[in-house]
Amino acid sequence: MPAFLEKRSIRYPFYGLIGVTVVLLIVLFLYNWILSLAGLVLMIIPIYFMFVIDQRQRQEVEEYISTLSYRVKKVGEEALLEMPIGIMLINDDYYIEWTNPYLATCFDEDTLVGRSLYDVADDLIPLIKQEVESEVITLYERKFRVVHRHEERLLYFFDVTEQTEIEKLYQNERTVIATIFLDNYDDLTQGMDDQMRGSINNLVTSILNKWAHDNGIFLKRVSSERFIAVFNEEILQILEKGKFSILDDVREMTSKHNVSFTLSIGVGAGVSSLPELGVLAQSSLDLALGRGGDQVAIKQPNGKVKFFGGKTNPIEKRTRVRARVISHALKDLITASDKVIIMGHKNPDMDSIGASIGIYKVAQMNQKDAYIVVNVQETDNGIKRLMDEIRSQEALYSRFIGSDEALEIATDKTLLVVVDTHKPSLVMDERLLNKIDHVVVIDHHRRSEDFITNPLLVYMEPYASSTSELVTEFLEYQPKKVKIEVIEATALLAGIIVDTKSFTLRTGSRTFDAASYLRAHGADTVLVQKFMKESIDTYKQRAKLIESVAFYRDGIAIAKGGEIEVHDQVIIAQAADTLLTMEGVQASFVIAKRNEGVIGISARSLGNVNVQVIMESLKGGGHLTNAATQLTGLTIAETEAKLKQAIDDYLEGSKRE
Repeated sequence: MPAFLEKRSIRYPFYGLIGVTVVLLIVLFLYNWILSLAGLVLMIIPIYFMFVIDQRQRQEVEEYISTLSYRVKKVGEEALLEMPIGIMLINDDYYIEWTNPYLATCFDEDTLVGRSLYDVADDLIPLIKQEVESEVITLYERKFRVVHRHEERLLYFFDVTEQTEIEKLYQNERTVIATIFLDNYDDLTQGMDDQMRGSINNLVTSILNKWAHDNGIFLKRVSSERFIAVFNEEILQILEKGKFSILDDVREMTSKHNVSFTLSIGVGAGVSSLPELGVLAQSSLDLALGRGGDQVAIKQPNGKVKFFGGKTNPIEKRTRVRARVISHALKDLITASDKVIIMGHKNPDMDSIGASIGIYKVAQMNQKDAYIVVNVQETDNGIKRLMDEIRSQEALYSRFIGSDEALEIATDKTLLVVVDTHKPSLVMDERLLNKIDHVVVIDHHRRSEDFITNPLLVYMEPYASSTSELVTEFLEYQPKKVKIEVIEATALLAGIIVDTKSFTLRTGSRTFDAASYLRAHGADTVLVQKFMKESIDTYKQRAKLIESVAFYRDGIAIAKGGEIEVHDQVIIAQAADTLLTMEGVQASFVIAKRNEGVIGISARSLGNVNVQVIMESLKGGGHLTNAATQLTGLTIAETEAKLKQAIDDYLEGSKRE
């Protein structure tokens, strides 16, 4: 506190003392006026000097306040004009009314007054129109955090270029862990002698070591078929730009030695915790393997997954040992439950219904009640003919129930088996997933990001032709207490035949083994053909779709329906299959209206074009050679434009690879 203020604070008790003295003088005056008068004179002298001092101190206070006000004003002016913070005032028409000198230097201009923001910095216009309070933008190669005061039409500019660079450096230096797996190592080296196996090991190791050295990656082989790689996110971005060309390098270089190894890579990124990165890497690898291998999956904490590769058909590597183990595990789960509810996907096809009937039979063999959830109104003509045939089998037909009834009978001990899909959004009724905790997933599609949460048992084999094939193998390892009925074996065989296009696509040796097993148990191929019969109207609709075909790129055919006509999904898929049989067609896409507001696309390929990747970019999925998607809120023309863009992006990406 200034000295004069301290003196001023002491003065106030003195005033009190004077008041007491005056009272005493008045009392004294009553007894001796002469002494009272003398005391009054003596009191006036200090009062006078006190008054003089008070006036002087008042003057000092006023001078102090004036000086302080000047200094504060000067500091404010200097802060406004000299500090490295940009300040801009604009009017309602986005013209600049005033800026401080610092901001003008940032724009490399002498003055900005009178200029329009549209000419100077049009990136600011959306920020102002949307009344965003704060946002980082780039102006003249520098980053600024712009703070907007809407009512004052005032903008503050804080230069955060260095901060942004530090954040970018931090992001780039974050650790990434990748698990690299040789998909078919055991199968290819099983029959080799030690010298050949050693030579192949050295070849693969040298390819990966060179790749790691060229990209600054630490690589360590931890087993005969597994490597661990550690690098940072900056290197990961470089690898992504190159589309992980190591996949092609390993496949092509090993094929020159009469073997063809493929890699699957699971990458964990986006967090600083090393244990969490390891979990993400393993989870990504499981996802890549679940999609058929020969690809890279990059999983981030927010749940998003990026995929690269997957350009080859998955090599069948299922073993009967795994099928037997899964079959026994399923048996234990069924035995521990009070009942089994089986559910396929919406708009069920022959594979979904056939697999459901097969799981029903597995439950029956273990003396447990089982029910199949199906909505007959959502089925195509083939399924309806199958259901008509089943109607004569009262014991089986009574096991088909609606989703509402399934919700009523479900208990805490009920087991839910989901077949022919693994996406919650595609199941017959998602409410069952939410109510029943014990869930088993059996599917033959490549695994996608969207997956049922916390299933007890998962059996996903993208190498299989169909889910019916997988379920048929289960039947071979179940108790033989109940005979497989002809209609049940026929439904399973129909699922295999439909999904393999009569054993022409995605057919392995195990497919024929399953078909042989079903045929031995009475499966009726004539009855299958009856289920697959189509009407003349259906044939005409498919022919009309095919008639609209046009080649977009070399070997890529696109057919489309009208904006008004509604087509069944089966017809769209059949049209795509038929186009693929035409000369010069490597991949076929059929676009048609499914129902009001929904456009469906069916995609087929001979293997040179990965239609799964193309459909995934349009929120769909499937296999490398067989995929589909549904889009809402678009016209046929708009859907075709999006499809062509997706095809272009895929082909350009393939060229870069």
